[in-house]
Amino acid sequence: MDTRLLLISNSTNAGEEYLAYPMGEIGKFLRGVKAVRFIPYAAVTFSYDEYEAKVQRRFDGLGIRVESLHRFTDPKGAVQSAEALVVGGGNTWCLLRKMQEFGLLPVVRARVAAGMPYVGWSAGSNVACPTIKTTNDMPIVEPSGFEAFGLVPFQINPHYLDANPAGHAGETREDRIREFMVENPSVWVVGLREGTMLRKEGSDLQLIGGRAARIFRQGEPPREVNPGDDLKFLF
Repeated sequence: MDTRLLLISNSTNAGEEYLAYPMGEIGKFLRGVKAVRFIPYAAVTFSYDEYEAKVQRRFDGLGIRVESLHRFTDPKGAVQSAEALVVGGGNTWCLLRKMQEFGLLPVVRARVAAGMPYVGWSAGSNVACPTIKTTNDMPIVEPSGFEAFGLVPFQINPHYLDANPAGHAGETREDRIREFMVENPSVWVVGLREGTMLRKEGSDLQLIGGRAARIFRQGEPPREVNPGDDLKFLF
């Protein structure tokens, strides 16, 4: 697929304003775009109206209008006519179930395959993968299945952490990814640390940010990849 994707680990770094660190890359990625269609369905503890307004305040600096799908009577039609699509973070399970209800998965796949730019952070990065099986979120709702957009052939674990908090003796994030790999041995998993993102333009995939990403696959030792490294092996 000749796709254009910007897949961001997290919206907010500690001590920063909302979407502060990725906004420069979002602006470059969406250069020339006047309006984006926004998928707000990962919001749980605040309204879709509030989510749209929050994102719009940040996109004002780019001169881009944010149009949330919850305002359209025909969400599929809204995606079909979009210049670009932005998918916000929150609860991945809620996001996927709502998109299933509206029949958005095949529509988004087709539009992205045709070249529509796609920006997602956190849950919005999760759903760009083949499934949502590597999300960190609690399954507070039950979607009809785990299959997501499949815009990339690998899985992403956003907000990847290298260690558990002090005093916690439970599984590490790496432990949980290793469990996934036992059941899904042919699938690469990208542990995308906070403050980083993946940008795909055609066949080129770049890691952007000041930190390495940790790559997992069954039967291989985990590896660290740095910004500027060749990531084509993930395809």
